[in-house]
Amino acid sequence: MLTGGEGVAVVYDSVGKNTFEDSMRCLRRRGVLASFGEASGDPDRVAPRRLGQLGSIYLTHPSLPDYTATREELLSTANDLFAMVQSGKIRIDISQTYPLHEAPRAHADLEARRTTGSIVLVV
Repeated sequence: MLTGGEGVAVVYDSVGKNTFEDSMRCLRRRGVLASFGEASGDPDRVAPRRLGQLGSIYLTHPSLPDYTATREELLSTANDLFAMVQSGKIRIDISQTYPLHEAPRAHADLEARRTTGSIVLVV
């Protein structure tokens, strides 16, 4: 096991229902689950006691407007992101590009889960 049985510190889950339970179970004690999307539907409700049973884990559903409510917060957040991309701490993997006129095919590939990472429409 990659974490020696300890679990991971953070899980960012954009899928929702299909991955939510596994996302909670792979956290270490006092880990954080940031659920920010529901591509497969809303997860089942979680009783607060369950969070304690899983190691006193934290659950949040961050929303961008709450982190960028002011212009200062927006600029600070954007600058932090671009600095991390520039330093290599965050990599943006572009797995495929499509000419703009193939946007319907790109959308179909996304829906059919034939893509991974980011895709780009080229003008």
